[in-house]
Amino acid sequence: MSGVKVTYMTNAVPSRHIVVVTTGGTIACTADEQGALVPTKTGDDLIEAITPQLEGSGISLSWHPLTQLDSSSLTMKDLDLIVGCIREVFEDESVDGIVVTHGTDSMEESALAVDTLIDDPRPVIFTGAQHPFDDPDTDGPQNLFEAVMTAGEPSARGIGTLIVFGHAVIPARGALKFHTSDELAFGTNAPEEPERADPVPPVTLADTRVDVLYAYPGAPRDLIDNALASGSQGIVVEAMGNGNVGTEFAEGLGDVLEKGIPVVISTRVPRGDVSGTYGGVGGGKTLLDKGALGSKYFRAGQSRILLAIAIASGRHPATLF
Repeated sequence: MSGVKVTYMTNAVPSRHIVVVTTGGTIACTADEQGALVPTKTGDDLIEAITPQLEGSGISLSWHPLTQLDSSSLTMKDLDLIVGCIREVFEDESVDGIVVTHGTDSMEESALAVDTLIDDPRPVIFTGAQHPFDDPDTDGPQNLFEAVMTAGEPSARGIGTLIVFGHAVIPARGALKFHTSDELAFGTNAPEEPERADPVPPVTLADTRVDVLYAYPGAPRDLIDNALASGSQGIVVEAMGNGNVGTEFAEGLGDVLEKGIPVVISTRVPRGDVSGTYGGVGGGKTLLDKGALGSKYFRAGQSRILLAIAIASGRHPATLF
């Protein structure tokens, strides 16, 4: 697993101010009487849990409450809210970095949106937890501490949004959650230092709909037809292998491309790039030759975010992948 190298300073350092933006997630949850996890903890609670570790670090913290979001319910409107909040916080020149506490289910999507839409060298770090706040083995405080320390490091400037989780530092581009419960929850398909797209000026994503369609063996084309009928402006295909789909599904995608609707081909395979090598009606190379775009190392969730940003901004999708 590759990642970004951030060097922690051990000597005395100048004072740095980090803002913690809270959006909910397991890191802020406790169990109710029925054992269900509900978000009950504030930024004060999260910061208080790591204050002893920060003594002598030269880091001061404040927090900005944004939402108490179940990240599996994340909408494009929520992404607009997160990106807008970060942009607003960075209007204060005394802020040296931002840490966003976030649920793990869609952290990779939010982190990528911020990486693509925020043009500021100051670090933005996403973190969260696999275990709730009141679990004796909670990982939230340690993740938050490491995220805060990373946000305060000069070496984290100018390298894009990062996910700090389970002692790993991972670039937003290419990140994905690869384990449902392990404390090392995130990995990456990207190279060690992924090339970043040119920043996109502020756009609104709330009115942009991109659907992800799973092209399982024998998938029918009505999955595509129904998505278009429901207002989809772009389609991401979670294909098989190196971007391959069945014959009927491929015929549907061909019709979509003829209408000028963008299509990105990702894969259900955990590792590797999507480059398209096979011919035939549903082969990856055939689809790319018809105008579909291979997602490279991005999987379907992040491909959806990049395609939505491309549509909303008028950029060609290939410039963001």
